[in-house]
Amino acid sequence: MKILAIGNSFSEDATCYLQRISQGELYVRNLYIGGCSLEKHIECLIGDLKEYDFQKDGKALRKISIREALSYKDWDYITVQQVSGLSGIEDSYEPYLGQLISHIKKSNPFAKIILHKTWAYEHESTHQDFGRYDNNQKIMYEKIGEVIEHYAKKYSLPIVPAGDAIQKLRTEVEEFDYLRGGRSLCRDGYHLSFDYGRYAAALIWYRFFTGHPITEVTYAPRGTKRKIIEIIKSTI
Repeated sequence: MKILAIGNSFSEDATCYLQRISQGELYVRNLYIGGCSLEKHIECLIGDLKEYDFQKDGKALRKISIREALSYKDWDYITVQQVSGLSGIEDSYEPYLGQLISHIKKSNPFAKIILHKTWAYEHESTHQDFGRYDNNQKIMYEKIGEVIEHYAKKYSLPIVPAGDAIQKLRTEVEEFDYLRGGRSLCRDGYHLSFDYGRYAAALIWYRFFTGHPITEVTYAPRGTKRKIIEIIKSTI
C-alpha cells in the first residue's frame, strides 16, 4: 500500500515511524517544506518548484516537486493538510485546497485523498499563531475539528484523526502523564516529541490505513518505556 503525504513538519511527525510500524506493509513518503501552507503548495505546484524534501522515515532522500512526487508511484492514498497555525481558520483553506484536490484527481485518478487532522498546540506554546486561538489549546482543538469536518463533508474526504489521539492522551489519561514524568507530547510546544508523540500519531495512521488493531504492533522507538507504550495503545 503506497501513501504520499503532501504536508510539512506535522506530516513529517505523523509519518516518521509509520513505515517501520507496518513492517513492510506500507510504503510511505512525505513531502516536506517547513511551515508549508496550502497556499504555498499551490505556488509550488504552479511553478513546478523542486522545494520539497522527499522523505522516508523522517529523513530527506532528495529534493522534489509536487508534480514529480505525484508521478513517482501509483499512489493508493494521498494526504493533504493545512499548516498548523491556520488549521482551524476556515477561510485559509480556499481556494487552495480545492485546487490541490482537483490536480490530484487529474494526475492520480485512482488515489484516495485523505484529510490529515492535526493537533492543537500545548498550553504554554509560544508559537506566533497560537494567538489566533486565544492561546487556548481547547479552543484550537475544537476549531481544527470544526474546519476539518466542514471540508471533509464539502469534498467527501475521509479524515485521519491524529489530532484526536494526541488530545485524548493529553487530557484523559492521568497515568500516562504520571509515567512520562510530566514531559510534553510536544518537543517545542507544537511539534510532536520524537518518542511518544510521533509514535502515537503513527499508530493512528497505521490503524486508519490498514484497519489492523494497534495493540498488535510490535515496533516501538528506541528508548521508550514498554509501560507507556502499552498505555498509548490501549488509549487511542
